[in-house]
This record gives sequence, structure tokens and C-alpha cells, in this order.
Amino acid sequence: MADTAAEAPGEVPAGPVAPRAPGIAGLSAPYRVVTALALAAVGLTACGHLALVFLHVAPSNTVSKQHAQTVDDWIYPEFEQNWKLFAPNPLQQNIAVEVRAEVRTAAGGEPVASGWRDLSAEDGAAIRHSLLPSHVRQNELRRAWDFFTGSHDEDDKPIGERGELSEQYLRRIALDRLADDGVVAGEIVRIQLRSATRAVAAPPWSDEKTDTQTYYRELPWWTV
Repeated sequence: MADTAAEAPGEVPAGPVAPRAPGIAGLSAPYRVVTALALAAVGLTACGHLALVFLHVAPSNTVSKQHAQTVDDWIYPEFEQNWKLFAPNPLQQNIAVEVRAEVRTAAGGEPVASGWRDLSAEDGAAIRHSLLPSHVRQNELRRAWDFFTGSHDEDDKPIGERGELSEQYLRRIALDRLADDGVVAGEIVRIQLRSATRAVAAPPWSDEKTDTQTYYRELPWWTV
């Protein structure tokens, strides 16, 4: 007598299941198409972003002039760069951005102005001695202030649409900082920003005389 049962006529003996291919090759055809399209879109977006950033920081040329509006629309304000290829421009001033708010603590009560709060000092404390400092903490507020001052006149009046955009951007950052930490208790009615600018002192070995007095530039109150 045979040890195993006879196989039924027409049946194919079951064999080992082939292992699934790793990565995208192991997906079904529709999923491979969707994944390939998604990767292509991400790649094209990344290449386009790098190209626009390069045109922004590169010396003025025919291509950057021809597509200046497109480059500006993409770069400002989130991706603005504070340097130019082949033309470094080191900062020689310490500029701190400070904010204060008028807060209404009770319904129908009069708003009360808070003291000045140094947002730049808070950013510095957050990244000091950090092995992985936040890019946002390093650049967001500083570049927002540069964006504002570069698109406003001496009377703090906006110059064109970029001026209005920079004001909205700076205001949004200040409100987010005031609201996120919960220090302000009550309804914020208005906010005011100012800069405190102090020149970097000359090194001890230099005979250069530097005015290290702090100069303030106060912006008007902005209604929230």
C-alpha cells in the first residue's frame, strides 16, 4: 500500500509560494503607476524649487530678469535668502525684535498694555547649545523683519503689495508667539513691534571706534 494518497486526475501539485519582490516592484500594477506618478511629482517640485532658489541667489542675469516675478512669487516670504552667490554680506549689527500687546482681561474692560517682550532673545535661548537647532528659530523672525523693513519707507508705509504682505507675515508671527506659550492671559486687542539695533563692537586689537548705543524703531499699533 502506498504511503501517500494518490493525487486526483487533473490536479497540479502545490508548490512553494514565490517571495514577493521588494520595493515598488512588489506592488500591483495600479499601485506602481500611482507611486511612480507621486515620485515624479515630488521630484519635479524639488527640482523646480532648487532652480528658483538658485535664480534668486545668483547674480543678475538674463534668465533671472525674464522670470523675476515668478521667482519673487515663489521665494517671498517663506524661502527668502539673506545671501548672494559670490557676494557675502556679513551682518555688523545685532537687531532684536520686540513685541508688546494691549490685552483685555475682562469682558467690557479697558485694554492694558503689557511690557516689551524680546522675541529675538527667546529664539537665541532656544537654539543656544543645541546640537540640532531649529531653522525656524534661527531665521523666521529675523528674515520677517528684514522683509518688512525692505518693503516699507521711513514712515513705515508699505511699498506696493510686498509691503502689505510683509506686514501680514510679521503680524502673524508675533501673534503666534504670544498665543503659543500662554503667557498672555486675556483677549489681545492690539500689538506693537519695535527693533532694538546695536552695532557690534570692534575687536580689542582694533583702533576703530564703534557706537554701541541701542537705537529703537517702533512700529505703529496694529489692531488684531
